[in-house]
Amino acid sequence: MTPEDQAQLQQSIDTIAEILYRNTSAEQLQTLEGIEQAIRQQTQELVLPQLGVFLLQQRLQQPKNTSER
Repeated sequence: MTPEDQAQLQQSIDTIAEILYRNTSAEQLQTLEGIEQAIRQQTQELVLPQLGVFLLQQRLQQPKNTSER
């Protein structure tokens, strides 16, 4: 990964973290366990499915004659 891509990725992660934080109850933010559970739940419910959709769309747009990675 290029340094530019790493910086862009970090910026996106920071933005996602801010959104998830705003949408996490104060009660869940009281303990490390609560934070971990909240982030895991939100990530599995909201972030990972969208990543899967994006990757699938990218795969479907690839020409059939390209070699596998």
